[in-house]
Amino acid sequence: MLWTIFLLLNGLLILILLYSTRTRQKDEPPLDKGLIPWLGHALEFGKDAAKFLARMKEKHGDIFTVCVLGKYVTVLLDPNSFDEVVNDTEFLDFTCSRSQILKKIFSLQLPNIKPAAEREWMKLHFQGLGLSELSSSMNIHLQRQLLSDQSDCGPLEWRQDGLYSLCHSLLFRAGYLTLFGRRDNATAVYEEFCTFDRLLPTLSRGETKTANTSRERLWELLSPSWLSGESDTGSWQQSYQNFLQGQGVDTEMQRRALLLQLWTTQCNAGPAAFWLLGFLLTHPTAMEAVKSEVRRITSQESYPWRPPINPLEAHSTPVLDSVLRETLRLTAAVMIRRDVMQVKRLRMANGQEYLLRQGDKVCLFPFLSPQMDPEIHQDPQMFKYDRFLNEDKTVKDTFYKEGKRLKYYTLPWGAGKNICSGKEFAVKTIKQFVFLLLTRLDLEMCDPGETLPPVNPSRYGYGMLQPDGDLQSRTCRFDSVQDDNNNNSPRIGRRQDQL
Repeated sequence: MLWTIFLLLNGLLILILLYSTRTRQKDEPPLDKGLIPWLGHALEFGKDAAKFLARMKEKHGDIFTVCVLGKYVTVLLDPNSFDEVVNDTEFLDFTCSRSQILKKIFSLQLPNIKPAAEREWMKLHFQGLGLSELSSSMNIHLQRQLLSDQSDCGPLEWRQDGLYSLCHSLLFRAGYLTLFGRRDNATAVYEEFCTFDRLLPTLSRGETKTANTSRERLWELLSPSWLSGESDTGSWQQSYQNFLQGQGVDTEMQRRALLLQLWTTQCNAGPAAFWLLGFLLTHPTAMEAVKSEVRRITSQESYPWRPPINPLEAHSTPVLDSVLRETLRLTAAVMIRRDVMQVKRLRMANGQEYLLRQGDKVCLFPFLSPQMDPEIHQDPQMFKYDRFLNEDKTVKDTFYKEGKRLKYYTLPWGAGKNICSGKEFAVKTIKQFVFLLLTRLDLEMCDPGETLPPVNPSRYGYGMLQPDGDLQSRTCRFDSVQDDNNNNSPRIGRRQDQL
């Protein structure tokens, strides 16, 4: 017993010594270790990363190093200097951090998978013909799920629901059917996924019994043994399993990897659609601008002979595109992480150079800058639906910081070679979902004076932010009106009793 106590005290003393001996060396970024040895800024960082990093930026500037759980993380917040990190594959590496996250959150180890091979597999499905097939399938499933959910309501009957619940549920189930092709357990998977996703911030800090149980339940639900003859040999899921087998991944890790793909493909679309529709509902001018654009697309004049299967594929939507970009600017909060494999001299855009120590980590947090930087985006806290539109309705992509035009003025999808492979699929899915809702349902807030809920601060760094609460909304079906050629020409935002 005494020997155990001695070892613990000795270990604690070593940690304190290691902590106290780290000092800022010449040409290194400002160092802020916090007040608590080893723990450093971990509590404040985990509670609200955006608030903490904004405080550090105000104190130290666009680059600084902080201590978090014994690790030293250099945070870079100058978007003009981001390429020094995202394009460096010699001194910096992202696979180590990724492997640690996979092991901690998904209990998954994929040491044999080569990033280049994984990107090539992704391209097969999320670019070109593969993207078209997935998008078409997703469109069909979205329509079926939407109509199924509204089937118990008459054309003039209102249905009340939380907007987040509505968006997340519909998009998840449609996405699950598209990628995994499973109808028998879609509801069970969705419910368990919600439990797992809520526990994600806790799980990233250390395993819990509840999180383990939820994770194991999802492994079971997603296991190929559940397919029992229903498997589609040409499905996305089967293709992914074939890829894993070809990379030498054992059966158990293949089973666990399906949960990783489920979370990766389904965790962001629902929250993004919620924020987009929430911003429209709470900004009537923006809603009317989008509806006007949708009316143009669905009017007889747009396709006098026969409407395309997916009108969004045949027509530009500059207003909706701007609304989506603005939504992502306000609510996408990814963290781009790298491990310093050897001492690196980082040259900032202003000419200043800093040394990064081997064994440290580097982090970019685009949410803080460029996305919420007032020098780049005027009134960054405000939703402006036309922020990314020029007066002639072309895309506005010219933004500046310190007099220099920015390459990165928003970064919701990451950057460099590791940019999100499913970006185009996600954009098409969110736009199609919004289009369907506005052409098939009347959507409004239950309380016109209600405001959007605040974000859940524990979700910074995990992709799309999630609301801390919901926005109560109600929907009502309205029937399509047939034109002279019996083509569908949906009315936008008006029920039959309002015509």
